[in-house]
Amino acid sequence: MKKTTLTAAALLSIMSTGAMAETVSVTIENTLASDGFSFTPFWISAHNGGFDSYDSGASAFSFPGLTQIAENGNTGPLSDAFTNSAAGAAGGAQATVASFAFDGDAPVFSGGESTTFDLDVGDASTNRYFSYASMVVPSNDLFVANGGPTAHELFDAMGNFNGTTIIEIYGRDVNDNGTEFNSATNDAAFSANDGQSIPEFANIRGLFTDDSDSDYLDSFLGSNTGNGGTIGSTFGADDLIARITITAVPAPSSAMALLGGGLLVARRRRTK
Repeated sequence: MKKTTLTAAALLSIMSTGAMAETVSVTIENTLASDGFSFTPFWISAHNGGFDSYDSGASAFSFPGLTQIAENGNTGPLSDAFTNSAAGAAGGAQATVASFAFDGDAPVFSGGESTTFDLDVGDASTNRYFSYASMVVPSNDLFVANGGPTAHELFDAMGNFNGTTIIEIYGRDVNDNGTEFNSATNDAAFSANDGQSIPEFANIRGLFTDDSDSDYLDSFLGSNTGNGGTIGSTFGADDLIARITITAVPAPSSAMALLGGGLLVARRRRTK
C-alpha cells in the first residue's frame, strides 16, 4: 500500500514539475484566406535567451542570416548563425518546419493551412525561450519573427513547463527588412513577376509605418505567385495572419492516463 501511494505521488510530481515537457509540440497556422499571402518554412528554436534575430530600427546586416530569410526564405544562414551563437553553443535546439506542401521550387504555406512539429528542446532549464522567423510570400523582403529573444518563455528556471503558449501574429507584426525596394514588379520573391531587384539601404521597420505599405500589398492583387496561385486578398495591420501554439509532449492527458493506471493498481492491491 505504501509503495503504491509513492508511485501515484511520483506521477503527480511529474505532472507538476514539467519533467515530461522537454519536447514541445509546435503548431503553426496561416490564418489568412486561401487566396491570400503565404509563408516560407518557419525557422524555430528553443534557446537560453541569448539569440536575438532582429531589432527594429537597426540594420538587417547586424543580424546574420536575417536578410536571407527576408528576401528568399532561406533558413540555412540563420541556422548557421544560431549554431555559432552562445545560444546554440549552450545546446539550444532548432528546426525548419516545412511539412506542408511544396509546389516546384516554391514552398507554399497558404492561407488556412497548418502544420505540427515536435521540437526536442534538450535541457529545459537552459533552453527556456522560443524564437521563430519566416518570410511573407510574395514580397521583396517582408518577414515575421520575434524581436525580443526572451519574449516567449516556455520553461521557468527550474525547467518546469509554463503551460500552453499561443503566439498570435498580426499584420502590424510584419517587418520590412530594408534591404530591397518594395515593388511587386521588381523581383518580388516567389512571384511570377520578372524584374531586377532594387537594393534599398534602410533599417528594419514595422510594416504599416509608411503610408505606401497598404498600396504595396494591394499591388500584388491578381498577380500569380510562384506556386501557380493568384493573390485575391491582402491583410491590414489589425488582421491576424498567423498563430503558433506550443504545448507539452506528452500531453497532460497521457500523464493522467499513467496516473489512472497507478490508482488502478492501488485499488487492485487493496483487494488482496
